[in-house]
Amino acid sequence: MNDSDKKIYRAKVVNDYVLGKMNRRTFLRNASALGLGAGVLGTGMVRPFRSFADSQSPLEPSADVLAWVKDVSGPFAGTTLRLATESTPPSNAINSLLKHFFEEASGINVEIEVLPLEQVLQKLTLDIASQLGTYDLYYIDQSWAASVSRDVFDPREQIAANPDLAMPDYDTDDFLTALVNGISLYEDRWVGVPYDIPIFIMQYRKDIWDELGFGAPETLEQYYEQAKAITDTMGPEVYGATGQMKSGHYSLECDWTAWLWGHGGSIFGPDNRFAGNDEAGLAAMEYWDRLHATMPPGVTSWTWDGQGQSVAQGVAASMMSWGEFFPYFDDPNATKVSGLMEAARCPKPKALRTLAETGFGEIPGVGHQGGSSLAVSRNSKSPDAAWIFMQWATCYDTQVLITALGGGTGPTRESVYDDPRIIANNRVGAGTTRHLNVVRETIAKDMGSEPDLPQWAELSNDTIPVRLGKYFAGEYASAKEAMDDIAQATDKIVSG
Repeated sequence: MNDSDKKIYRAKVVNDYVLGKMNRRTFLRNASALGLGAGVLGTGMVRPFRSFADSQSPLEPSADVLAWVKDVSGPFAGTTLRLATESTPPSNAINSLLKHFFEEASGINVEIEVLPLEQVLQKLTLDIASQLGTYDLYYIDQSWAASVSRDVFDPREQIAANPDLAMPDYDTDDFLTALVNGISLYEDRWVGVPYDIPIFIMQYRKDIWDELGFGAPETLEQYYEQAKAITDTMGPEVYGATGQMKSGHYSLECDWTAWLWGHGGSIFGPDNRFAGNDEAGLAAMEYWDRLHATMPPGVTSWTWDGQGQSVAQGVAASMMSWGEFFPYFDDPNATKVSGLMEAARCPKPKALRTLAETGFGEIPGVGHQGGSSLAVSRNSKSPDAAWIFMQWATCYDTQVLITALGGGTGPTRESVYDDPRIIANNRVGAGTTRHLNVVRETIAKDMGSEPDLPQWAELSNDTIPVRLGKYFAGEYASAKEAMDDIAQATDKIVSG
């Protein structure tokens, strides 16, 4: 199958799934064969974005940035650009709060479609296959990077090819190196620039921790001991920990990786065979069993949404999970825990494998990440106008506004974390940024990334979480039996 035929077939597979003509398991197997990673499925995550802008807010885009937009956009006035994106904090903030500033300065219209993730993939694959250029910009989940890398512009190429359109001080070196390497780099190309970075951090009820004389957990074992003490003391009204452990759901796989990596294990070994059933993998399962006993009874029916709500409503006292929930927890109009939560780095791993000790580019780390990139399509009818918008949407000033006005997002640029407008929001209240130093440190020191192989879509959305769900439902005699079953199924799929 040549490259053109493969793109057409890929688009047909995704389209059939979205339209209900193909079941989930068949779709995952086709996606694996077509090189689409874990993000092929709409995961159902309700991103906790809230707009905290008001009519009194003094925060507006830089006059110098808008002057540059106006100066370079003259030839493109009247152009309409289109982007299909998942509901992420950056996309929502741009669409609802900031886009009109760009449109007024540039004369360029921007249409942003906020869709479930599988529909974003549907639009992207159809556009690539048809080469119609319906969409000028692509939102790219990290798991799609390999399959679309040649269908988008490397932003470094655009800077070199269009010096007259290059934003002054755009500075690609300001994007956090770990995010470039883990999200936007494929082989020797940048597949866009880092755009969004959900990542695991530790979030806990400081009032409860103080009452019991605890400090932030420094090790995984200490985290378990503290969670058990809270459940023993305060349960069933309050449980010490919580999780995202719904059987068959990608969220369950996300939790598993954190405990696996944190116990010195890995999904694959250097021989590219499943390694989660080795000594470290079984130690992780033993730990998870104990931690599970400190969680609310409903945890095995929850994805990340239920997990977040269990903390927000005061049912659970802590979670090691997505950092973008933290600003939501601080909103007194939405939760019962405003001002009570504290952020910290995840507990230290007991051991940590190196990249050389894993397979398929897996990077062990307790800070499980799931980021995305933004790129200009090579099929765009207006690539120069799209490049102007992309620079504006991902520049330092716009990232500051996204973070300060929209809340909930970890910036992908190093400099944004130290901006006075971000530091000013380092206080208790809706849209807080008081967790962001923890996010930055986690990206630099604790970030974990899943393996990069075509079959990962099927493995992470079906094979692994289905069997983990069966384990927690009591359908295996032991953790070893469950992990050996996962190993057999995984190695069979990987070997083709």
